[in-house]
Amino acid sequence: MLPGLNTLGVSIARIDYAPYGLNPPHTHPRATELLTVIEGSLYVGFVTSNPDNKLFAKTLHKGDVFVFPEGLIHFQLNVGEINAVAIVGFSSQNPGVITIADAVFGSKPPIFDDVLTKAFQVGKEIVEELKAPFR
Repeated sequence: MLPGLNTLGVSIARIDYAPYGLNPPHTHPRATELLTVIEGSLYVGFVTSNPDNKLFAKTLHKGDVFVFPEGLIHFQLNVGEINAVAIVGFSSQNPGVITIADAVFGSKPPIFDDVLTKAFQVGKEIVEELKAPFR
């Protein structure tokens, strides 16, 4: 983030992606995000809210722009064999970020397994496997 933007109600960042690198599903609860690809190619997308949960996704190339609406879960994946670079702008000086897997499987204290097994309709063994990297 650029400190010079403090108090202006916006923020900006540069994101560098290794080949096949992922910015995992996450959300910004306080900002819309505008992403511009500077180098490489990114597969990007967001999912609308319930009940539709519709995926809007596209492969972007150098110079392409994509908007992620405030609060919606979204991601970026470098689909190339070279590094990719993007510049992102936010409609808030404090957009916040919630990484979905970290929040669900890495919360402290942990969410009860019974909640997660029912929510994801999987067995306890799978929930434990998903929680393991966050311990």
